[in-house]
Amino acid sequence: MPEGVYEEGGHLAPDGQHGGAATLTADERQLAEMGYKQELSRSWSGFSNFAISFSIISILAGCFTTFSSGWNGGGPAAIAWGWPILACLILCIGLCLSELVSAYPTSGGIYWWASKLGGVKAGYYTGWLNLLGLLAITASVAYACAIFLDSTLGFFFTSWHSGSLDTIFLFFLGILFVASLVNIFSSHLLSIFNNTSVWWHVIGAAVIVLILIFLPHHHASVSSVFTSRVNNTGFFGGKTSGVGFIFIILPIGALLTQYTITGYDASAHLSEETHSAANSAAKGIWRSIVYSAIGGYLLLLSFLFAVQDPSKVTAGGGSVQTIFAQALTQRWGGTVLLIATIGQLFCTMACMTSCTRMLFAFSRDGAVPAASVWSRLSAKRVPIAGVILVAVFSLVITSPALIPVDLGGVPTPVAFYAVVSIGVIALYWCFAIPIWHRWRMGDRFKPGEWTLGKKYKWIAVVALIDIVLVSWMAFMPTSNLGVPWTTGFSMKYVNYTILVFPAFLIFLWIYWHASVKNWFTGPKQTIEEGIIEELGGQDYPSASLP
Repeated sequence: MPEGVYEEGGHLAPDGQHGGAATLTADERQLAEMGYKQELSRSWSGFSNFAISFSIISILAGCFTTFSSGWNGGGPAAIAWGWPILACLILCIGLCLSELVSAYPTSGGIYWWASKLGGVKAGYYTGWLNLLGLLAITASVAYACAIFLDSTLGFFFTSWHSGSLDTIFLFFLGILFVASLVNIFSSHLLSIFNNTSVWWHVIGAAVIVLILIFLPHHHASVSSVFTSRVNNTGFFGGKTSGVGFIFIILPIGALLTQYTITGYDASAHLSEETHSAANSAAKGIWRSIVYSAIGGYLLLLSFLFAVQDPSKVTAGGGSVQTIFAQALTQRWGGTVLLIATIGQLFCTMACMTSCTRMLFAFSRDGAVPAASVWSRLSAKRVPIAGVILVAVFSLVITSPALIPVDLGGVPTPVAFYAVVSIGVIALYWCFAIPIWHRWRMGDRFKPGEWTLGKKYKWIAVVALIDIVLVSWMAFMPTSNLGVPWTTGFSMKYVNYTILVFPAFLIFLWIYWHASVKNWFTGPKQTIEEGIIEELGGQDYPSASLP
């Protein structure tokens, strides 16, 4: 596109009126070439686009909330070695997504890519998996924020009786309410919050690391951190070696990394609101992974070196709260938790934004029941009904957290881990579909401004292998009491991912064959015919998909 056209700064009005293709900016022109008019407000900078993925990854959320999974499922050595290895595998996934968003920068993101590359059916499954994953991640982050708010109050106020499930759920309701209000009232305000969130995560994580370096009475040895193993799951009698430890226990611990470094697809979902999206959104994905991997590793190492008594951490269920209680005074421990809790609140807001944009894009193409409701924008160009739906679904899917669960006398958020696992497996499966189809296309794929070149051939294979590993990990029970043939088994201990996710896939299969295949045609064209002609009459996915 000629540079002068971009400098005109014209745009396609929400009501569809336009002055022709010559009045479109470069971003609007590329969006029009994919069949869509500019409806969402394009007010985000490249930094803001990076910021939302960085905020959703949130090392102040995942590193704190699922640390116990890493500790119980392998211990310090599993965390110290597992994080960098798994982070590199996740980066391969992110690089594949970066190349795809550069070619197709639309809010539909992963769903749109799968439709373009693999057909209507591929897009249908991808879209629903993506939506389920984002809904579950939003719910899990909001609930974790509630847990840490409760713990923070317990550190600061000795009279506070923390750990009440009813109280935590009330906090959960309040956090969802605040996140919903922010999402409803201003896209610009969200951008400010996400920009602030980046610096809060960077500075906050640095402050926490410094606190854990200088304030504890002593630190664990390097040998202890990198060689100590723990099996606190109840499986194999607590053994920390052998085939069972490798293939059952370590995958449970891998949830720490795989859950923390996820949500980076937000850069794709916000691409229709980002300037120079073909380049900015691509960089937003891989940069958010790299910076989070480095920052998260430093944070986790500071936790591990601050451990004063490993046996008590294990007895406490592997929680970071136990580490802080050992290593710090009440005030300093509360300060660390307060920093993390605020970071998790920022993360909740960003997760809800990403989820509502995906819901908007999927509904825009008629794939969701009552699609016209979820794709309707307010005067401020925000999908208000979609925000409300995300909040309500989060409440429903997390409601089993009200059931008391104690493992070895330690309150354990089994429902939280189940929601986490559902989010992780749904997101990674939806990533796999367009990555697979792009790999199959080979040189027939037309890349965008940011491309992997020939390196996609091996990077895509590594990415798909990691997704297979994630699938195995997500179904793992958090305790042996969640296995039916174990003495003491009860449904309240079950990681219900193994029930919910297959049931969801069966529902999608039935829904497709009973109804959807008869009317769903994939991404729809919302741009006017006049614009299409001026752009050269390009074929759109709705017309060209098999």
